[in-house]
Amino acid sequence: MRKLWKLVSSPRHLLVFEAAARTGSFTRAARELNVQQPAVSAAIKQLESSLGTRLFIRAHRAVTLTHAGERLYNDTAAAFERIHHTAEMLSQRSAQQHVTLSASTAFAHYWMVPRLARFHAAHPGIDLRLQTSEREPEIDAEGISLGVRRGSGRWPGCHSHLIAPEVISPIASPRVMSSAVNLKTVANLPHEVLIHLEEPVRDRPGWADYFAHWKVPFAEPRTGLRLNDYALVLQAAIAGEGFAFGWHHVTDHLIRQGLLVRRDAWAWETGQGFYLVWSASTPLSPQAEQVRDWLVSL
Repeated sequence: MRKLWKLVSSPRHLLVFEAAARTGSFTRAARELNVQQPAVSAAIKQLESSLGTRLFIRAHRAVTLTHAGERLYNDTAAAFERIHHTAEMLSQRSAQQHVTLSASTAFAHYWMVPRLARFHAAHPGIDLRLQTSEREPEIDAEGISLGVRRGSGRWPGCHSHLIAPEVISPIASPRVMSSAVNLKTVANLPHEVLIHLEEPVRDRPGWADYFAHWKVPFAEPRTGLRLNDYALVLQAAIAGEGFAFGWHHVTDHLIRQGLLVRRDAWAWETGQGFYLVWSASTPLSPQAEQVRDWLVSL
């Protein structure tokens, strides 16, 4: 960078050059930069002197770029555009008074919502907004403060903290569970009505993975209730439609309410987990830091 400043004398000269090249006029550039026209002309002369080449062909009412000027303009315009984009993103993020938590619908509804009253009591001045989607958006690219992701805890460009290990047990409504009289071992479970989660984007295990862990033969049935959102799966299980996958951290609240029951003895600890993630390159706002610290403390 020091070598560049030696070549152009001052970074201000590049700003003046870009404005003059873009507007095609020293006068219009001066008006845009809120300076006098002679100041623009002097800056361009100094830049040309430093580089040892003419950048503009001067006419009476306008200026046009030389071949060398065109090359310099293409590079400076692209560089300033990238800088402007990044500065604008950082400015908008720092100006935001709200904090965005991106998560699946089921996590937001069944894990976060029951804790919102405690959060608001601890941080009444923070505007926390839950954002759900069928995919998992990029933290930096979409300006998301915090996200919840399933995995091993390693995502490029992100910090992470474990919220809950992935533990899965069969769940059902009390009526369905009590009526399954032959359900003495895991090997009997495939004979029950199973609710299937078919996630279109997120990587999630299914019944085949569960039974493979228990070394139980299982042929994927062609019939049965198949849903593409885990929140719908839980609603179907509560309604008595059959047995469903029960992620412990999401269903604990429903178990305590008596809406569902589960077979804890048949729990499968997958080795994966659900993590709170945030950008490693863009600093969190003070409000987002407080939300992160609160979630990490649970």
